[in-house]
Amino acid sequence: MLVSLNVKNLALIDAEEMEFGEGLNILTGETGAGKSILIGSVNLALGERADKDIIRTGADHALIELLFQEDSPQVKDLMEELDLPWEDGSVMISRKIQASRSVFRINGETVTAKQVKQLSELLLDIHGQHEHQSLLHKRKHQEILDEYAGDKLAAILPVLKESWQKVSGLKKELEEAGMDEAQRLRELSLAEFEVQEIEDAHIRIGEDEELESVYRKMTHSRRIMESLAFACRLTGAESEEGAADLIGHALREMTSVSELDKELSSLTGQLDEIDNLLHDFNRDLADYQESLDFEEADFARAEERLNTLNRLKTKYGKTLEEVLAYQEKRNRELQRLSDFDAYQEEMKKQLAEETGKLEKLCEKASKVRKQAAKVLEKELKQALLDLNFMHVEFSVEVISNREHISAKGWDDVEFMISTNPGEAVRPLSMVASGGELSRIMLGLKTVLADKDAVETLIFDEIDAGISGKTAWKVSEKLGMLSRERQVICITHLPQIAAMADIHFYIEKKVKNGITKTAISPLKEKERVSEIARMLGGEEISQAALQNAAELIQMAKKSI
Repeated sequence: MLVSLNVKNLALIDAEEMEFGEGLNILTGETGAGKSILIGSVNLALGERADKDIIRTGADHALIELLFQEDSPQVKDLMEELDLPWEDGSVMISRKIQASRSVFRINGETVTAKQVKQLSELLLDIHGQHEHQSLLHKRKHQEILDEYAGDKLAAILPVLKESWQKVSGLKKELEEAGMDEAQRLRELSLAEFEVQEIEDAHIRIGEDEELESVYRKMTHSRRIMESLAFACRLTGAESEEGAADLIGHALREMTSVSELDKELSSLTGQLDEIDNLLHDFNRDLADYQESLDFEEADFARAEERLNTLNRLKTKYGKTLEEVLAYQEKRNRELQRLSDFDAYQEEMKKQLAEETGKLEKLCEKASKVRKQAAKVLEKELKQALLDLNFMHVEFSVEVISNREHISAKGWDDVEFMISTNPGEAVRPLSMVASGGELSRIMLGLKTVLADKDAVETLIFDEIDAGISGKTAWKVSEKLGMLSRERQVICITHLPQIAAMADIHFYIEKKVKNGITKTAISPLKEKERVSEIARMLGGEEISQAALQNAAELIQMAKKSI
């Protein structure tokens, strides 16, 4: 459940916090007061693209915080999977929007927008002002039916998608393999040349790095020799100024007096170790100098070998490992091209087998969809009758087209409806008005709510295009839905507002020349006044107040 929404420096909102409760939470106010900004803030917190202009004038950032209280096992599992802290079922999602970037956090940990979206799908479902228009598109019909079909279809679709990808890959490979004899021979000749060139090099992994080290040593040998010769003079015994000669002289002086004082023995021993270390160093240095003595032919061989390896890496891969992997790949290509007819036959055989598997999965998915469609037809028809459709016939057509298979199968799904007696069902896009679409979407949300574990539903002006008795029916449906789920709803209709368990009023205020959106929860008397305003306009009469009070009482009795 969504416990609270905290918004700072967003559009006309300075700093506002809303504490929601169970049941039906209603938001009302004059047009343009900022009701939709609040629902928009929820979308922004959950990853919707944010324009820098959304930050309130004079502020350097906007902040949105959503606090949920959840005990859903799915939410807990996802929080653990994302390695996020989870205490007492609290989930805090926040977004700080700055001109240059946004920062998302879940329970204080920085996360990506993708992770927020992943979690939000388990927490709430938002129905925007114009979402019902999506019902005009057939692709939405299949999404709805697949969602309604639930786990049974969800278990099939990933396997079906994988099978479809495999079949598509085989088809592409077979198509690309098509070539005439002349082209086959050209490809064969090129593959033979490349494989032979790599084989002739007798590559040994790590050889290039060893050669580069030797080559670098040979290339800089003169500079190295000069530095080493100078080091020898400074540390050796050949020169009177060399360290070894000076230390040897010092050691002799120390030895001559060490017997006169026992404390000098330890110091003499230390100097003796230094003398031995320096002699060892000079011997190692001399050995290294000898290793730099190489023939010009050695340098030429190293250079040529290194050039060969680097040329292969330029042509076939960045590393010797990649070059050898390329060789293996071309060897397989050689086998394919050498016996091309057999290769094509094998490919066709594989394609036939995989296509057979794919078709069985499509049949399985189609069967599940058709079974779910029959049940959805009945449930949605009843839901629409409850929403004041005087007459309704509703069907879900699931047509299988074996010639057009996608990652979701071969079904084409379309909702068909008739709202007048004697008229045949026709595609939804050809029949329904805006108000009818709104009610159909609400009916679908109601039906799907039983299939969905999401606890919070948000409706932004679900009442578009409806009034009168229909508005009351929609109000009753929202009230019934809120007995099972937390429902948050923006509305202009007094019939819906009267059904509220918690009622918020949103208004614009101007103070010191600055416009701000203010939000306040309404007490019982304030609710009556607000519903009276919605009924009668600016001047609130006693009759409007009485009517509003009666609406609230009717709402309480209807559920």
